[in-house]
Amino acid sequence: MTEQGQHRVVIVGAGFAGKYAARALRRADAHVTVINGTNHHVFEPLIYQVATGLLSPGEVATPVRELFRGQRNTDVLLGWVTDVDVEGHTVTATAPDGVPYQVPYDTLIVSAGTTGSYFGNDRFAEFAPGLKSIDDAVELRARILTAFEMAELTTDPEAARRWLTFVIVGAGPTGVELAGQIAEIARRTLPGEYRRIDPAQARIVLVDAVDRVLPTFSPESSAAAEKHLRKIGVDVRLGKRVVDVDATGVEFQAATGTERLDAMTKIWSAGVAAAPLARRLAAATGAETDRSGRIKVNPDLTVPGHPEIFVLGDLMSLGKLPGVAQVSIQGGAYAGRTIRDRLAGQSRGKSAAGKPFHYFDKGNIATVSRFSAVADLRGLHLRGLLGWLLWLGVHWAYLPKGRNRASSLVRWAVAFLGRSRSERAVTSQQINARLAVRHATAEAGEKEKTPV
Repeated sequence: MTEQGQHRVVIVGAGFAGKYAARALRRADAHVTVINGTNHHVFEPLIYQVATGLLSPGEVATPVRELFRGQRNTDVLLGWVTDVDVEGHTVTATAPDGVPYQVPYDTLIVSAGTTGSYFGNDRFAEFAPGLKSIDDAVELRARILTAFEMAELTTDPEAARRWLTFVIVGAGPTGVELAGQIAEIARRTLPGEYRRIDPAQARIVLVDAVDRVLPTFSPESSAAAEKHLRKIGVDVRLGKRVVDVDATGVEFQAATGTERLDAMTKIWSAGVAAAPLARRLAAATGAETDRSGRIKVNPDLTVPGHPEIFVLGDLMSLGKLPGVAQVSIQGGAYAGRTIRDRLAGQSRGKSAAGKPFHYFDKGNIATVSRFSAVADLRGLHLRGLLGWLLWLGVHWAYLPKGRNRASSLVRWAVAFLGRSRSERAVTSQQINARLAVRHATAEAGEKEKTPV
């Protein structure tokens, strides 16, 4: 319950930026309201492991209310924020039942995140889903595992090859990590479980228009990652721009002309765009946006002309700051401290001016497969097992709760030291897989065979 006259802070989004901003305000003389479209905070760096059966959704997703259980000045509301009334200082959100509601604010933090970008080809999404949410991860897991089942069912060798071809579009960290994990599913987890097909014959193709994988890493780390991907059987195709995606394959433009690759399972990890709320906020405030739709902010992460509105994480554009988790974490903590200091300064009659945001770059790290990762850490380059051990320690340390850490370690031990993956169940409630399969099969001109 808001006390009379208490400063009202509304945080849109419970990702890394929203979470750390709220935590920085836990002792502030303010009432904080966190509005999120789902009831959970997602640890996005490990979401690909849900998609590939290493971890369960509960190990990378923590209930938002649990995060702030002990934070007495914080409320949590479920809903998607759709508009901001800049003059009236209110946000409008839509509840799960479709009923809109409004929340007033004195200070607003917008950290609504991003969506996948198909660069104007949104029709690709039906055939090549992205990976931004738990729902996406569960759907992709179902598509990946169902592909092997369909290959086992068919008697047509060409159809089996289509089902056993996996195309990942985008050679950034998510694409590299997905490609490596699907290769391990095919070559370590599934062999011996099928009678008609050899899962190890699956083709995993990583395609991108860039000239090297992991382009934000050092050239040496990129080369090491590509070498290891090829070693574990991933077909890396660079300098190729995807121009079409349909139910049965992918077309891409290369220097030699247009090529087509038949594949029933496609995954998109090639780009991101700002959430739709950014466009509405930019229109309401007159703020500029970059090519991805992100709002250009002041050095203190506020919208120009609106010191009461902070834009954080993947939704903000400031210099050459990358769209990585550490920018969101540090930006969220900075915004929370800035608001807290403003309130403390006002109570003492002091100026509310603060220092500009300074990002401390801790480096880049990405896993390629089990026991192999690349890391660029402020001049230090680690590869192979040393990089992987660092990756393991960093991600384990940042998981939000003790139980998440304990269960994740057990699952990693089972999968990395052995061959099993415990999260391989596919249900009709998780994804309408059968309808998707029938649609794709019909497009391919193949009649689905029903098992007895």
